[in-house]
Amino acid sequence: MGFFDRNRQELERAGLDPSRLPPGQYLTERFPVLHVGEVPEYEPGTWSLRVFGAVGRELVLSEDELRALPSTTLTTDIHCVTKWSKFDTTWTGVRVRDLLELAGVAEGAGFLVGHAEFGYTANLPLADAVRDECLVAWAYEGEDIEPIHGGPVRLVVPHLYFWKSPKWLRGIEVRETDAPGFWERNGYHNYGDPFLEQRFWGD
Repeated sequence: MGFFDRNRQELERAGLDPSRLPPGQYLTERFPVLHVGEVPEYEPGTWSLRVFGAVGRELVLSEDELRALPSTTLTTDIHCVTKWSKFDTTWTGVRVRDLLELAGVAEGAGFLVGHAEFGYTANLPLADAVRDECLVAWAYEGEDIEPIHGGPVRLVVPHLYFWKSPKWLRGIEVRETDAPGFWERNGYHNYGDPFLEQRFWGD
């Protein structure tokens, strides 16, 4: 019996529903650290988030202004394309859809691109970005998100592989046309549904 089969058996013995684990994934209690480039450092008051593109009015929010907006806390499973999954992670932040309502999405817009430090981007259909569980998050498990996990603010899109949830988020661009992001341009699937194992182009 292989590692993945044993891992699923352990889920059942622990009383967890194995259907929560996408195919090709294993459950971990750890939170592995994976990213491209260095971990950015910010002087107090220098971080900001820009909401722009196909919107009625562009927004530029400081961290304090973002945190002052109505927030939500949710508990959700997350799944990394490198095959680990983590159950029952808790995040706090502003729903993406609430930010987009403030900016006003233009008629005909259908896509969103998350812009992070160092030019990293990840693309999403707009319909996915405005789901209830999609957040611009600043807290993980009740504490500020650690820089290695994307703090001060990251996107959280838990129903897709976690590369679609960029760390160190700096911009949300609303678009009429799709624009594949960093990993999508380097061979990863354009959508990234973990339950369909959409890891790479052609999956």
